[in-house]
Amino acid sequence: MDIILQLIDFILHIDLHLAQFLTDYGLWIYGILFVIIFVETGFVVMPFLPGDSLLFAAGALAAVTGALNPALLIGLLFVAAVLGDTLNYHIGRYIGPKVFQKNYRFINQQQLLKTQAFFDKHGGKTIIFARFLPFARTFAPFVAGAGSMNYQKFLAYNVIGGFCWIASFILLGFFFGNQPVVKDNFTYVIFGIIAFTTLPVIIGFIKGKLNP
Repeated sequence: MDIILQLIDFILHIDLHLAQFLTDYGLWIYGILFVIIFVETGFVVMPFLPGDSLLFAAGALAAVTGALNPALLIGLLFVAAVLGDTLNYHIGRYIGPKVFQKNYRFINQQQLLKTQAFFDKHGGKTIIFARFLPFARTFAPFVAGAGSMNYQKFLAYNVIGGFCWIASFILLGFFFGNQPVVKDNFTYVIFGIIAFTTLPVIIGFIKGKLNP
């Protein structure tokens, strides 16, 4: 329970935590951000990490402090996102069929099946769409690997989706995070990001209940 509360606090006050990281670790914050993005996208058991809000907050921190280079942030975290999805794809290729046949404690079977259904409907473009959807972002490359999607095709979608996701949220944070209305209400902005990115998931869940 303590870990969950700490994670919630980290997400809701992510701007303050990142600023503290910058104070404590200096330029090592680039490495910390790289690891978080890589882990969220690379391991199917880590769908709860705050990718969208983290990127926005990192862009805002770059604007507010001037200590971080937004272009370097985009470049490094783009590499982390692509490498993470690539690892997740290969994990799915190796163990995916077993996961679909048996429940595992640390893998959300329901979310996995929902991502599979989304994949069946939208094909390879799911890799791009899923970048902007919590949970689906982590499960999509795993499902692609489990479904034996051609790796070259997957890599193309992976690169496009990864760049669009990383660049859009960091640039949004960089250009708007320094605005007084955003700085003074950053927690509400994070709530808004979470609500906006989870809305498609909620709508899909409701549609599924209404049209079984």
